[in-house]
Amino acid sequence: MNTFFSGTRLRDMIRAIRACKTAAEERAVVRKECAAIRTSINENDQDYRHRNLAKLMFIHMLGYPTHFGQMECLKLIASAGFPEKRIGYLGLMLLLDERQEVLMLVTNSLKQDLNHSNQYIVGLALCALGNICSAEMARDLAPEVERLLQFRDPNIRKKAALCSIRIIRKVPDLAENFINPAAALLKEKHHGVLITGIQLCTDLCKVSPEALEFLRKKHTEGLVRTLKDVVNSPYAPEYDIAGIADPFLHVRLLKLLRALGQGDADASDAMNDILAQVATKTESNKNAGNAILYECVETIMSIEDNGGLRVLAINILGRFLSNRDNNIRYVALNMLMKAITVDAQAVQRHRATILECVKDSDASIRKRALELVYLLVNETNVKPLTKELIDYLEVSDEEFKGDLTAKICSIVEKFSPEKIWYIDQMLKVLAEAGNFVKDEVWHALIVVISNASDLHGYTVRALYKAFQTSSEQESLVRVAVWCIGEYGDMLMNNVGMLAIEDPVTVTESDIVDVVEIALKHHALDLTTKAMALIALLKLSSRFPSCSERIKDIIVHHKGSLVLELQQRSLEFNSIIEKHQNIRSTLVERMPILDEATFTTRRAGSLPAAVSTSGGASLNLPNGVVKPSTAPLVDLLDLSDDVPAAPGSSGGDFLQDLLGVDLSPAPTQSGTNQVQKAGTDVLLDLLSIGVPPVQSSSSTTDILSPIQNEKSPIATLDALSSSSPPSAQATSSARAAPMMDLLDGFGPGPSKPENNGSVYPPFVAFESSSLRITFNFSKQPGNPQTTLVQATFTNLTPNVFTDFIFQAAVPKFLQLHLDPASSNILPASGNGSLTQNMRVTNNQHGKVYLLYSHLKLHSLQFLDFMASYEHSSITM
Repeated sequence: MNTFFSGTRLRDMIRAIRACKTAAEERAVVRKECAAIRTSINENDQDYRHRNLAKLMFIHMLGYPTHFGQMECLKLIASAGFPEKRIGYLGLMLLLDERQEVLMLVTNSLKQDLNHSNQYIVGLALCALGNICSAEMARDLAPEVERLLQFRDPNIRKKAALCSIRIIRKVPDLAENFINPAAALLKEKHHGVLITGIQLCTDLCKVSPEALEFLRKKHTEGLVRTLKDVVNSPYAPEYDIAGIADPFLHVRLLKLLRALGQGDADASDAMNDILAQVATKTESNKNAGNAILYECVETIMSIEDNGGLRVLAINILGRFLSNRDNNIRYVALNMLMKAITVDAQAVQRHRATILECVKDSDASIRKRALELVYLLVNETNVKPLTKELIDYLEVSDEEFKGDLTAKICSIVEKFSPEKIWYIDQMLKVLAEAGNFVKDEVWHALIVVISNASDLHGYTVRALYKAFQTSSEQESLVRVAVWCIGEYGDMLMNNVGMLAIEDPVTVTESDIVDVVEIALKHHALDLTTKAMALIALLKLSSRFPSCSERIKDIIVHHKGSLVLELQQRSLEFNSIIEKHQNIRSTLVERMPILDEATFTTRRAGSLPAAVSTSGGASLNLPNGVVKPSTAPLVDLLDLSDDVPAAPGSSGGDFLQDLLGVDLSPAPTQSGTNQVQKAGTDVLLDLLSIGVPPVQSSSSTTDILSPIQNEKSPIATLDALSSSSPPSAQATSSARAAPMMDLLDGFGPGPSKPENNGSVYPPFVAFESSSLRITFNFSKQPGNPQTTLVQATFTNLTPNVFTDFIFQAAVPKFLQLHLDPASSNILPASGNGSLTQNMRVTNNQHGKVYLLYSHLKLHSLQFLDFMASYEHSSITM
């Protein structure tokens, strides 16, 4: 006999399922029961249909598929009896949702039941409609629900109001049909109906401006009276919760008043008195009272300005912060974060309590309190608040130190009153939690230290002391190693002592010890050790007596498994041993870092490239800010159309870019200095011609017309500012044809065209093994096209075979390469290859772009040829 036949009671099936000891047994029981139910459905067994559906609902709650029983719900709903309808509607709400297509079939049954004479069946239909109503069903059944809002029975009115909320959420266009019936519910005496009516009105205000305006004008005073009656109502056992009369009604009324008062001064004035009464009379020793107070505070902060009420509301939140319940404290912190934008001074009065919350054992409260403290900081309280946070940093949990250090560093950087205070606080943070500090924080600290020239000695001494106790904090070690490398001599000689300092006795050996400890510390990473090696190299010049010891430390890393350290060790050792004459110049103190540029880059406004500047480049002593110039930006045509100053030069940027000193020794005549000639090297490297010597009179060469035009190429005049006099003839002989070849630089004086002229040859590349010469010419009547003949000469005693030449041009140029005369290049210059190229400029007339790209691509071409010579030519 089958235990799970259709007549098995629901309790027996539940008992059998609960008796299963494994999931497999449970699945077997459910499978047998589902099979029996399917058999009963196929046989159209009406006697046990309601029992089968009840079993399916339990099986559905266990997570098993029950879709095969959905039609049984519809059959039970269509039944005449109340018990069958009750099971059918319950199954409908559990087994189906609004996305099921089967739901369309139940609309007619719902409409009939909404008009049924039995109020209990009407209630079942309203419950089902309120739970699974779709947009289509809402449009079809809205008139019936609207009619039921005026039904004689309060339970039906309550359910109709809840169903109406679902309808207007699904179809906001129907909101206007429910405005008047919903407003009528606000006069109900039955609390259940009144709560649902208030909720319906609240939802109407969200979806319909007309409903909001109607309720604001017609019913604000009535709602205020209702709230006052509830607040002053005597004890009623059926509504009393913890000594408070119906707190749920309190909360709903306050939410609706908040919606009506927001943005309307008259409505806000009408509810001020009752809000003050609720805030003062409600007891806060029970959760029900705290819920009412919280909603009251949120309503006060949302309606139009009333200073006294807002102070009262913030004081209530302050009391919440002293509550032992973590949930109440958390919502108070959230509300205070909103309130600080409205009345920051009132929130500041509770600063001490908020700081205590930062030290709370609950992680969520700590984090939220820290965010609130960050918002409280200003120029007047930054010092005490920072001190409190740093003191707590010493004892805080490891998992909280990351957030705490980030906030402290941001506060110190944003509100620092003076540099010495900034440095002191940052060193405290680095000493306590340096491993949690992000890279940009200690980068910013180094920039500030670099700019505080009067605090260099003080800073390096403070870092030396901090290193003795906190050598495991990596960010601190990095800043200390950098400062010792730059200002180690100040540490030894106690230079720049401040009145607040005690003198420190430090020897050269002690200073080297610090860097050596950092270098040998097993827990420090590659960046720190690389910085330590650089510091040692600098100290080798500043401390000659320790030079041999420093050399031994550096040499020790020649066999390092880390390639970066090995390479630095070899290079630095070579500098110490073989380049004594330039070592002192190489390891001079870094120039003062541009704090404004660093801040701008950090904010993401500028790319991380060399800083731009304007003005003449001067040969300044070390440690003085270099005047900003922007030749590199002009070279790339990235600047605006304003020409650079006539005396600007790119030497400083090439020196930074290439890491070499390209400037000649400075000579002074009166107050003028000879400008650096680094860019001359670039022009010579590109074989464009050596710029002529700058004369006191206005230059009248081919670049002079550009000075009258606001174009980025005007800066090229500055690049021709310093050159030996002997090179002038060469310059005029080579530069002028090249400039003319590039189609001119602007709307200068008209010249007779000679498009068929042949220009002097241009040696594009020459080494010990290969020379490449370019010959240029133009076709008559076609100024956009330049003909280039490349001649290749083999300077080695070996024959080059399979010789191939390749070239590339920017997008606005078109290049056509003809086949080479041969692929075999004779040895020792006994013969040469030629290959013709045709370059067409699609932007003829915009020559400054062409010139910039020519320079860039010439550099790329030289790099290409250098690699080509070593790897692509077979001997």
